[in-house]
Amino acid sequence: MSELSPEILAELAKYDTPTVCNVIELFDVRPRNLGYMNDSIRACFPKLPPMVGFALTSTFRSQDPPRASDAYGSLTDQVELFASMPGPPVMVFQDLDEPTASATFGEVMCTMYKSFGSAGLITSGAGRDLDQVEVLDYPVFTNGTICSHGYCHIPQINVPVTVGGVAIHPGDLLHGDLNGVTTIPVEIASEIPGACAELMRAEQIVLDYCRSENPTPKGLAEARAEYVAVINKLGTRLRRN
Repeated sequence: MSELSPEILAELAKYDTPTVCNVIELFDVRPRNLGYMNDSIRACFPKLPPMVGFALTSTFRSQDPPRASDAYGSLTDQVELFASMPGPPVMVFQDLDEPTASATFGEVMCTMYKSFGSAGLITSGAGRDLDQVEVLDYPVFTNGTICSHGYCHIPQINVPVTVGGVAIHPGDLLHGDLNGVTTIPVEIASEIPGACAELMRAEQIVLDYCRSENPTPKGLAEARAEYVAVINKLGTRLRRN
């Protein structure tokens, strides 16, 4: 797990997830088609600001009763791990049932997690109590909704999981908004906010031209060439390989 200051995390939260993804590409630390969750994972509350935090991973089942312990016997174990996290935890659940049998979370779970400092929740399964959870301003990302909790239990905590086609390890840095969820390589995380600001200024070159009076194809080509030059220069400076 990485040590990142609250200030850096707050700066990361100022930018939308697509902009963060664009900047990660410029560092060239991973293939462009890896590291972000697929469209099976969607924001339940698209109007909430970006979520930033560190993965606290768990597996989840609800099709059959647990063989031992209470249904939610692991919740306290999860919360006890919050203090050891390098920053605000994002609860990440891999639903092991195929198909998903019931909701991973509801109002009580989300209230508990948020009250202890969690930044949000992601599940490859379903959620419920969405009206009540929305009032909490607690970002949740799911693969759907189901009205009941079945035989909910949490078999494992702090283990690698796969959610949205991405392997998530305990302590991975996550960024998510209405566009989806991405991991952020921690070794470049502190540089991303500044790079986001530079990238957005470069994009503004094209946007301003397109919004000007009487734009022409020739003028657009010139604006795009200026944008590409700025981006190439930024990428050269950031590139790790």
